Amino acid sequence: MTDSGSSADPSPPGRVAAFFDLDKTVIAKSSTLAFSRPFFQGGLINRRGVLKSAYAQFVFAASGADADQVERMREHLTSLCAGWDVEQVRSIVEETLHDIVDPLVYAEAAELIAEHQANGHEVVVISASGEEIVAPIAEMIGATHSVGTRMVSAEGRYTGEIDFYCYGDNKAAAIRDLAERHGYDLAASHAYSDSSTDLPMLQAVGHPSVVNPDRGLRKIATERGWPILTFSKPVSLRSRFHAPSGTTVAVTAIGLSAAAAAAGAAWYGYRRRRR
Repeated sequence: MTDSGSSADPSPPGRVAAFFDLDKTVIAKSSTLAFSRPFFQGGLINRRGVLKSAYAQFVFAASGADADQVERMREHLTSLCAGWDVEQVRSIVEETLHDIVDPLVYAEAAELIAEHQANGHEVVVISASGEEIVAPIAEMIGATHSVGTRMVSAEGRYTGEIDFYCYGDNKAAAIRDLAERHGYDLAASHAYSDSSTDLPMLQAVGHPSVVNPDRGLRKIATERGWPILTFSKPVSLRSRFHAPSGTTVAVTAIGLSAAAAAAGAAWYGYRRRRR
């Protein structure tokens, strides 16, 4: 599911793709913050980390994350995950993925994805969350490809380094790379996001739309005449899509969900400093 960047045979040109951001576009919460409690239960973060993540989730739901907050999240992530055992993280994600994510998908997003698929469009999930979270969720909703942030591991443990940060201009670069390798006509393709930090992603296609937009993105969408969509009805993924087997999830879901605590700590600290 996750696009690894390997040299695959190029697809015939002219395909149409629909690129979806994940958080607050397909699902109602931050996909990384949602995993703070199971990581606490697995001993990877402490109680304070859970509380910080809960606070950050409130901030996320209320106003979203701006570029400064996301950068702080990235910096904190590199130090938090260093030394974590990849197999332990894989096991936690496999055991909790469905219970956590299933109830969060927007009904409107599910319907829109089904509409694109009925029209023969390929669906791609592209998110700053870890590819270990993004790929299984993308598979559950029937996406053709997915791209997420990639962490570096060595000898079975995370080094604390980021190989590819799927954010801002990097999202647009990933979209162009997918288009080149899979024959997508970007002028005919679609993109959906809630955040002004995803402006490069939206500008990379001919048909951008905004979903539950933050204030900055709403202003841009209004000025440019982009469609503004409101998604507000989370439903269970199981009620709409066929979930993958546990084995499939085990193979694809390895470790960056730990960004939950990283995001929480970063946003919590940032808000406290602003007070």
